[in-house]
Amino acid sequence: MANLELCQVSKNYARAQVIKPLDLHIEDGQFTVLVGPSGCGKSTLLRLIAGLEAISGGDISIGSQIVNHIEPAKRDVAMVFQSYALYPHLTVSENMAFHMKSKGVDAATRQKKVAAVAQILDITPLLDRLPKDLSGGQRQRVAMGRAMVRNPKVFLFDEPLSNLDAQLRMELRAEIKSLHQQLKTTIVYVTHDQVEAMTLADKIVVMKDGYIIQQGSPLEIYDQPNCTFVAQFIGSPPMNLLAGTLTQQNDRWVADCQGIRLEVSAKHVANRLSEQPVTLGVRPNQLKIVNHSDHPLATVKVVEMMGDVTLLHLDWQGYAIYLQHYGRFDANPDQQLAIEVNAEAIHLFASDGARL
Repeated sequence: MANLELCQVSKNYARAQVIKPLDLHIEDGQFTVLVGPSGCGKSTLLRLIAGLEAISGGDISIGSQIVNHIEPAKRDVAMVFQSYALYPHLTVSENMAFHMKSKGVDAATRQKKVAAVAQILDITPLLDRLPKDLSGGQRQRVAMGRAMVRNPKVFLFDEPLSNLDAQLRMELRAEIKSLHQQLKTTIVYVTHDQVEAMTLADKIVVMKDGYIIQQGSPLEIYDQPNCTFVAQFIGSPPMNLLAGTLTQQNDRWVADCQGIRLEVSAKHVANRLSEQPVTLGVRPNQLKIVNHSDHPLATVKVVEMMGDVTLLHLDWQGYAIYLQHYGRFDANPDQQLAIEVNAEAIHLFASDGARL
């Protein structure tokens, strides 16, 4: 295991700069998830760490060693791909032992390591099968096992669960988290799925357009998004955003969003931007249906029943918003509902999207 350090790392393709100069520190044993929309640069950054792409600038260090010019096979990293990348003509056991065999490790040691990792991953009965005889989830376990037998300094995962169905993704997500807790390995994991990021990570790195937008623990990112992009990208369903103006009325702060007046807790007004345009953010679970006629009315557009949770798609004075109701709630399209906002849970952003 080792810590990982990126210092002013960048990547250019011809005139296009897909990774802008960035810094990233990953602690020894930390599970770090790179998350962001398609095309943000997260998979490219992973390939730079692996050595599969040459960096255009900066330094990458694994442990205390700068690895800029070290070939991938000698960086002591192991990568698990989205496509499994198993040799179709080799058995599971042979796939897992392939790297050790190419390094001249004796047969007895190879067999011992493969057997130990197979037991951890619960794939011992599959060792004599070919990849074509395995399900998608089993193939991904084998790909993980092939990486684990190498005992590398850093594990790299490139969207390993995206080809699997929802139930299998949930099961393997739990297994990956359990493996990390057991092995305490340094992991860099790429996904576009913010649910994976929230459930797996010790540290989340949110990327957009080749930049790191924010990094921190899952709860830090969720509770204190530093801009509207992060606020909407992290959280499912996403945060509701309302444009308005913030004014001070005696000892109170009130946000006026096209006729929707919301009192804002003074502790959320770090900068006294009276009469300035702002964006208010509120999570769907911080909206509540009430029976008070003096509250703003919203129009029901779509109702999604999810068992013990009901997700309402609403039109609120021209804003398309979500309301997450814990429990079952029957509503019809075009029905009017009075909505209350938890003022203590409001997020404030400047007109450029930055957090206030």
